Amino acid sequence: MSKIQLLSPQLANQIAAGEVVERPASVVKELLENALDAGAGRIEVDLEHGGARLIRVRDDGSGIAGDELKLAVSRHATSKIRSLEDLEAVASLGFRGEALASICSVSRASVISRSRDGTDASGWCLEVNGHAEDVVLAPAAHPVGTTVEVRDLFFNTPARRKFLRTERTELERCEDVLRRLALAHPEVVFELRHNARVLKSLPAANDLAAVEQRVAGVCGAAFMEHALRVEVDGEGLGLRGWVAAPTFSRAQADLQLFFVNGRVIRDRLVAHAVRQAYQDVLYHGRHPAFVLFLELPAEQVDVNVHPTKHEVRFRDQRAIHGFLFAALRQALAEMRPEDRLERIREVPSTAGPVAPTQSGFALRFASRQAPGSAASVRDHLARYGELGREPSAHAAPEAGQVGASLAEASDTTLPPLGYALAQLHGVYILAQNADGLVLVDMHAAHERITYERMKQAREADGIRSQRLLVPLSLAVSEREASRADAEREALAELGLVVERLGPETLVVREVPAALAESDVEGLVRDVLADLVEFGTTGRVREAEDALLSTMACHGSVRANRQLTHAEMNALLRDMEATERSGQCNHGRPTWAVQTLAELDRLFLRGR
Repeated sequence: MSKIQLLSPQLANQIAAGEVVERPASVVKELLENALDAGAGRIEVDLEHGGARLIRVRDDGSGIAGDELKLAVSRHATSKIRSLEDLEAVASLGFRGEALASICSVSRASVISRSRDGTDASGWCLEVNGHAEDVVLAPAAHPVGTTVEVRDLFFNTPARRKFLRTERTELERCEDVLRRLALAHPEVVFELRHNARVLKSLPAANDLAAVEQRVAGVCGAAFMEHALRVEVDGEGLGLRGWVAAPTFSRAQADLQLFFVNGRVIRDRLVAHAVRQAYQDVLYHGRHPAFVLFLELPAEQVDVNVHPTKHEVRFRDQRAIHGFLFAALRQALAEMRPEDRLERIREVPSTAGPVAPTQSGFALRFASRQAPGSAASVRDHLARYGELGREPSAHAAPEAGQVGASLAEASDTTLPPLGYALAQLHGVYILAQNADGLVLVDMHAAHERITYERMKQAREADGIRSQRLLVPLSLAVSEREASRADAEREALAELGLVVERLGPETLVVREVPAALAESDVEGLVRDVLADLVEFGTTGRVREAEDALLSTMACHGSVRANRQLTHAEMNALLRDMEATERSGQCNHGRPTWAVQTLAELDRLFLRGR
């Protein structure tokens, strides 16, 4: 081996750039974070050739004084950290003091800035040509704020430049970075241009309606049509944002945005908590969609665990996991039919006429078009002379009187799912509400109702344990054995009595009574794996839920069973009062709505 020697500053910067600067999107991310930390209210981004040729980020933040510009492009120089205490409670997005130095070492860069404190009559320009020591500082006209130009990225490291993708791919990565930060900072104006063409212009959002409009612009209008607002506070933690209804699931986990104190992150603990919250309402193999913002004291989260700051480490992982799981599970449980119908009414009509060749049964589980109101229902029925008496607010109308009753019903007297009209092929219930036509899968709906009642009965009685006739001995790792020993009380609450017999040996003496005939060894091993990885587990509850789900499925009404109008209406009322009634135990939708506006488009009425 050659002798140990110090690396040159240039080579050290280029090595650091390998960790921080992966592609143009990495540069955009670092510069945007610096602009946000500077208190910018408006940020403009210009790109050429996907950012490989030019990246220019201009902000109206606090700026940099002329005598500090050279320090700004030096390694380990930052205005955001002064002591170890500051590092343990980081409140800014960028703080390592390596980004600008790394960027300048692999590009031809310039920084033009004027500070807000008024010490400089004009701005200053610092030019760096791939070497932090080869800089030129000169006066330059510039408003308060900073403009950073990065040209010819990786011009002096051609091996890195070969790994860049096509112009379109690199542009999409840059757009994705801007969209994420725009969600976390709705009060800031963002503008993105590519090759002198405006691609995205996001005005400041200062109220909830404007914020939701920005979320719709970033995540798509379809997401907001299916989204439920979440606002939960507790024990110094705050969770805000939107979670999509289980029926708006995705084939990939490509619409899952999670922010911690304004920083977008990817974390297995968070993913696990969300997956558990959607446990029995999401169809197998599908992924939920959400945009969530977690606020907590800065000292409770360590953001200094990865050079790109995409990962964090929570001080109390179990508390964070429990808080997220409980908040999201409760939000999904409280999602009732009236909430989905209210969201339908809020969405403006944007679709054109439906072609006659399209299927008349192309139902959506949360419509994108404007629905009919109670007045429009009366208008439709009045055309055929079906006006009649008004129904009671609580009593279901008799067969043959449904249309007449609905014609004069008001929003206060008409239930969200309306009243049953008929059965279709012994499988579906057809009902009419204020918005139009409701179709209900009677078996799936009754299955969910039965399942939720069985879970409530279990909660009232608690988890009962059963002693094994022959205790089960397990060989585990020393880490798992230690964790099981430390969590004996928590395991006992789950109905598992586990004792440690040796450094790598456990014995299971009691298990939940409902799972006595199941794979006990597999269950215990899965529980231990969760405890080691996340500090908590839901395996026992999931296994019991699976058993209750099977029992509920076999105990629900089957297809081809003829129901009376009273029975069908009773089922609709139970659905309106039951948690998670929008999906069956397997995650399939239980009901769908076809609004009058959609039906009119289907039959080209009013054209």
